[in-house]
Amino acid sequence: MGIEIRTLSKSYGNLVVFERMSLDLKEGAVSVILGPSGCGKTTLLNVLSGVVAPDFGTVAGLSGCRISYLFQEPRLLPWRTVEGNLDFVLRDSSGDAEREGRGTSARTHELIGRFLDLVGLAEFRDYYPDSLSGGMRQRVAIARAFAFPADLLLMDEPFQALDLSLKVSLMGAFESLWRQDRRTVLFVTHDVQEAVLLGDAITVLSARPACIVGSLRNDVPHGERSLRDERLLALERELYSLLGVAR
Repeated sequence: MGIEIRTLSKSYGNLVVFERMSLDLKEGAVSVILGPSGCGKTTLLNVLSGVVAPDFGTVAGLSGCRISYLFQEPRLLPWRTVEGNLDFVLRDSSGDAEREGRGTSARTHELIGRFLDLVGLAEFRDYYPDSLSGGMRQRVAIARAFAFPADLLLMDEPFQALDLSLKVSLMGAFESLWRQDRRTVLFVTHDVQEAVLLGDAITVLSARPACIVGSLRNDVPHGERSLRDERLLALERELYSLLGVAR
């Protein structure tokens, strides 16, 4: 099932982040929240993940839901190899308590290899995070987020502050994994190009206190999306208009 957010409100003292927000997340789709920095996008993710409690409102569809969270920075375990970082979440998801020195099973080793192959890092499975570039570390983080068998994947601007070529490369890694296993995804960003390349449904928020100023569908198939595609360029123009930005 999808996730239904109804009349959700959150404040910190006198600071109203959002008020009576309602939103539906379709099962097996990539839903994007697009809005300016500081409008409450991360707070919404934190409410859905249970990190913070809302002041008012309900969220239906999260009962028994396993959640994976992909952050702005990789947050890898530095004392574990690339394989070890993925093995950690796989063991946790299976209820298999970690024991120091216990090796990875053949099945898990094969599964990790599949995830790393999809993000182009199969030959780096024995490397430690500090020997990888920033982009490679984020690829590992993406693979790890998918390795955990979550029903809902929350993505908090994981491609922020990257140059365009690296950003497109990492979004390609995400696409490869998502098309293999179509999780329900909520992706938040302030970048219009990220929104049109990844999103199936794009909801635009105003500045804080955030309210929904518009929602658009992206019907271009994932395998056909390109920044030069006129269909996406037209969608970009609509989104900039909703954001109040002249293009």
